[in-house]
Amino acid sequence: MRFADVIARKRDGQALTRPEIDLFVRGVVDGSVPDYQAAALLMAIVLKGMNGEETAALTEAMVASGDRLDLSAIPGPKVGKHSTGGVGDKVSIIVVPVVAACGVAVPKMSGRSLGHTGGTVDKLESIPGFRVDASIAEFNGLMRDVGAAIVGQSPTLAPADKKIYALRDVTATVESIPLISASIMSKKLAEGSTALVLDVKCGDGAFMKTEQDARVLAQSLVEIGARAGLRTEALITRMDAPIGRAVGNAVEIVECIEVLKGGGSADLVELTMIVATRMLMMSGRYDAGAAGRAVRRAIDSGEALAKLRAIIERQGGDAAVVDDYQRLPGAAHQTVVAAARSGYVLRLGAELVGRAALALGAGRARAGEQIDHGAGVLIAAPVGHKVTAGDPVLHLLSNTASSFDAARAFAERAITIGDTAPPARPILIDICTN
Repeated sequence: MRFADVIARKRDGQALTRPEIDLFVRGVVDGSVPDYQAAALLMAIVLKGMNGEETAALTEAMVASGDRLDLSAIPGPKVGKHSTGGVGDKVSIIVVPVVAACGVAVPKMSGRSLGHTGGTVDKLESIPGFRVDASIAEFNGLMRDVGAAIVGQSPTLAPADKKIYALRDVTATVESIPLISASIMSKKLAEGSTALVLDVKCGDGAFMKTEQDARVLAQSLVEIGARAGLRTEALITRMDAPIGRAVGNAVEIVECIEVLKGGGSADLVELTMIVATRMLMMSGRYDAGAAGRAVRRAIDSGEALAKLRAIIERQGGDAAVVDDYQRLPGAAHQTVVAAARSGYVLRLGAELVGRAALALGAGRARAGEQIDHGAGVLIAAPVGHKVTAGDPVLHLLSNTASSFDAARAFAERAITIGDTAPPARPILIDICTN
């Protein structure tokens, strides 16, 4: 089989066979398919699409390209969680210890920030000493000892995804629902969970800008899980404004701890409750009412906070940050973005706030760039808040004062103030199940 013929078939809108997809994935991993041919097929997929069977076959081939975690020695259900990425999305760092404190194991492999969206791994690395790298044996040990782990993606799990994503990133082929679906689910299927809850972000700060696109992606992900025998559901949640009051790394860790201490902003607490409750329900051990009560009890009792301490300690971090935020990286410089007029905050554009954080050094425009763990944005006046001209809306934090001009330009464009309060909109848009 000539690989050029495979490219031509997809170029002409034909469905690829399982052997053709296997040839592509194997070839990307072992180098027998050169980058220029792989990129050509990726572009053909973007333009012509893939049906459900093709997408499932691509996912399965990517899973088979590397190791697969076996967590069968860990008793009980193992529920995974994944978010498609958002601005201020620190929910994983909260729900993992909450769900684990409720007796359900949570294996979590997370990514780094890229562009305007933050990465869970980067946030955790702002905790002094915290190790996100773990071998499969170490990951199993973390799951056995703590009942939860949050680590970076293992290079031996779905290695085809890493190579294919690197090509997509530089060939304008990222925005394809079949390719996005296969990328997400290949990693999740290799992770060893018995059930999976996906948080598909929708709106200004998400990759899926419209509800229609978010629904298509959510359904695609759920169908792949069902074909693979993994109990899967996808929540579609709103991502028009940043989640919570902090965007960055150390500042988000503080906010996570505050939620586990019983505080936190209403939107972040609401989303935490929704995701954690659904994860407990997907475990099969809880119905909706019992799950909600268990989540609340885990936070109110301090058990979830204790579980976070255990995760930090077991992964080499300084657990004293839970009580002393001064042990986290800080910012030497701070400036305020004030309200230009009196009224109500109608909009706080998530993508623009994310780009402001990126300009401050809290994220990376390209893989491999260093980030400033102390940099970020604090939100003084969220959407719906009444302000007077001159009141602080955003606080910009950085260790590089020269970054403020670029960050301020994004931040000012993010803010819209009007005369009447905007209508409240629920965070949860829908739930997709198979």
